[in-house]
Parts: sequence; C-alpha cells; structure tokens
Amino acid sequence: MDMPQPSDAQRRLAGLVGHWTGTETVAPNPGDPEGATAQADVRNRSALGGFIVVQDYVQKREGEVHFGGHGVFSHDGNQYVLHWWDLMGMPPDTFTGDFDGDVLKLQAETAMGLARCSFDLSRRDAYGFTMEVSEDGQDWFAFMQGEYARA
Repeated sequence: MDMPQPSDAQRRLAGLVGHWTGTETVAPNPGDPEGATAQADVRNRSALGGFIVVQDYVQKREGEVHFGGHGVFSHDGNQYVLHWWDLMGMPPDTFTGDFDGDVLKLQAETAMGLARCSFDLSRRDAYGFTMEVSEDGQDWFAFMQGEYARA
C-alpha cells in the first residue's frame, strides 16, 4: 500500500521550515507600556511526512527569555490551522485562515481578545511576521512585527 502524500496545500507550509532568527518590535500595550525590541529564535520543522509544520519559538530581551511558544501548522482540507501554546499559561489558541498570495493570514478568538497574524513568505531566505489584536474585530492594533532571516 502506498503511503498518503501531502496535498499541495500542505506542501505550501514548507515555506516556513527552517531555523530563523530576527528582530521583533513590540508596540506599547497595557502589558508592556513602553513596548520593546526583542530577538527571536524560530525553529520550524516538517513533521509527519510533510503533513504538518511544528514551530518552537523563543523571544529574548536583553539576553533573557521573555516569551516562548509552540505551534503546529496544518491544513484541514478547507483552511490552514495553527494550534498555539505559549508561556502565558492559557489554553491553546486555534488560528485559521488561508494564503493571500505569498502571505499566510490567520485569525483567532483568544482568551485575550481577537488576534490575527500574517506570515509573509514571499522571500526565499527571510520572512516577515505581524501580529494584530482587536477588542471588537473592527479596530485592529499592530501588536508586534518581526523580520527573520534563515540562521
């Protein structure tokens, strides 16, 4: 019996795979009134024969771990899904969405409110990330932006 193969949609997630480092800008917000600049280490690996991508993420400020998370990217046949756990200790968030050109756009209703993120995969050895938050789904606030290069 031939083993199942990843779909074209699942193979598209391979653009995330790699070890990435970069600089992030966190906007001033209620939990971080002054905002910050941080360094990130992102390790994305293909798993389960290419059906999913697993992410391990660490954000450091002044050399100390400030935030971290673990994500699992997949495609359920209809849309892209990101299951996300982080050091905030909340239940996992589930982001869903699709590609718009080379940008993967995902959105979730989290315990902290609405969140949407985008992964700009238009460049071979770099990618951009944006996280926006909203209380009402109408007015969005750019919470964090990052630029990452292949390590």
